[in-house]
Amino acid sequence: MHPAAWLALVVFALAYVVIASEKLNRAAVALTGGAAMVVIGATRGDAMFFSPETGIDWNVIFLLFGMMILVGILKQTGVFEFVAIWSAQRARARPFRMMVMLVLITALASALLDNVTTVLLIAPVTLLLCDRMGLAPIPFLLAEAMASNIGGTATLIGDPPNIIIASRAGLSFNDFLTHLAPIVVVLVAVFVGLCWLLWGRHFTHDPERAAAVLALTPRETITNRRLLWQMLAILALVLLGFLTHSLTHLEPSVIALIGAGLAIVVSRLDPEDYLQDVEWETLLFFAGLFIMVGSLVHQGVITQLADALTTAIGTNYHVAAQGILVGSAVLSGIIDNIPYVATMAPLVHDLVGPAPGLPPGHQSLWWVLALGADLGGNATAIGASANVVICGIAKRNGHPISFWEFTKYGLIVTAVTILCTIPYVSLRYFILP
Repeated sequence: MHPAAWLALVVFALAYVVIASEKLNRAAVALTGGAAMVVIGATRGDAMFFSPETGIDWNVIFLLFGMMILVGILKQTGVFEFVAIWSAQRARARPFRMMVMLVLITALASALLDNVTTVLLIAPVTLLLCDRMGLAPIPFLLAEAMASNIGGTATLIGDPPNIIIASRAGLSFNDFLTHLAPIVVVLVAVFVGLCWLLWGRHFTHDPERAAAVLALTPRETITNRRLLWQMLAILALVLLGFLTHSLTHLEPSVIALIGAGLAIVVSRLDPEDYLQDVEWETLLFFAGLFIMVGSLVHQGVITQLADALTTAIGTNYHVAAQGILVGSAVLSGIIDNIPYVATMAPLVHDLVGPAPGLPPGHQSLWWVLALGADLGGNATAIGASANVVICGIAKRNGHPISFWEFTKYGLIVTAVTILCTIPYVSLRYFILP
């Protein structure tokens, strides 16, 4: 490798270690790492700001920004308190039942929206619910982040890497439903069991708080019914925009920004009312992370790793599929799964070509790339966009989630879900094609 590539690896490794140690602010570390990449010549202005392969993913940044504004305005209606109380009452105010309900809602919503949008909507509900019940919110937030990544695997729009794969491989929304939704249903069920083992068995039931919550009237929490109906209509239009992305070719970020602009006009709120809910630190962290990972892509580091993987597996597509599945899970836990998939997708395309018309074994390489990247994103706090957003919201509300607290649970969830996926890939594409 070129000396600049080695220096880029050192900078990334150092930044990763400092982020994991949590000794310094993660956004400051990521931005410093990005600046260091420029100083050592690993990247430059055009590659940082204008390249879709090696620069900041503005689609992700502005998707987050637009949805944060929508959530901030929706918060003014009191609907999150309504949903929190309604959920608690449906679960009879039992902590683990509430977790299961929130996990299922998150997984389903992540398939219909995307995992980042989902956690932006569900996290405020969770914080309010836990406050009412006197519960620690961190287990709930961790479970929701991981459920969003699992549920988002099922559809084309559920997780940003899937959009990249669909574009490169020529896959449709229905293709994702047919190939990935069956295993995702199984994985969600398995994950509910893991939630009991990891967190649920430690919950304690407070009869007094439960009785108080059960006695509440959810409708009384709605403070602005007119704005609520307007916001629900706007969110429905945003969802429709996400679902029709393949027809309109509008980027999710553009749809989110249009929705945010419409909400600002309709609500007539003061800017401070909704801008206070924008996670600026999270957005800056993403920018720095994209610059660092983009520098590795720009220097060919990730491409060389991917090339080594494809060389090792050769033309044995069964071994190739399992190798890409496991390898993608590992690498997506180390770097964000969006730039990882952006790098791997062209390599898979060169290896087998577009997905339509391919034999099952050949086509499987596209599906294992999606499964490995999406499920592997659960491994660490920076493995997927939803994880970063959840950690940012938790910190902002006085419940910081450490890198290692997320990782010690994330590694277990990733390992179990990948182990469940391995036999599915073998049966679906090689034994019973």
